[in-house]
Amino acid sequence: MFGIPGKQAVTMTPKAASQIRTLMERDGKKGLRIGVKKGGCAGMEYTMDYADEIDSNDEVVEQDGARVMIAPMAQMFLFGTEIDYEVSLLESGFKFRNPNVADACGCGESIKFKDVEELTAAQNSES
Repeated sequence: MFGIPGKQAVTMTPKAASQIRTLMERDGKKGLRIGVKKGGCAGMEYTMDYADEIDSNDEVVEQDGARVMIAPMAQMFLFGTEIDYEVSLLESGFKFRNPNVADACGCGESIKFKDVEELTAAQNSES
């Protein structure tokens, strides 16, 4: 696990927590598992899938009845991220406000993270 004791790995806005809770209840799932994978024009993309079970290596964040599990490989990249749910005239969906992102493509679907040494130094300075 990559984190600071006493500090949640990610936070959810009330709108995000409400939407996640609704999805969990509607589909009978344990929560949503978030992660990152290689892809997109900036190099990495967020992933979000329903979870039927909680993996013992997941970082689990619960807030207002919503549960998010962070896949082990993504924990250091997502630490400090705020998850929001936005609705507009043209689209609706989850938005990630991530302080670990160095660059993002114009569409907002693809991101590039700060390098591992920079992320580790930032995490260590907060503890």
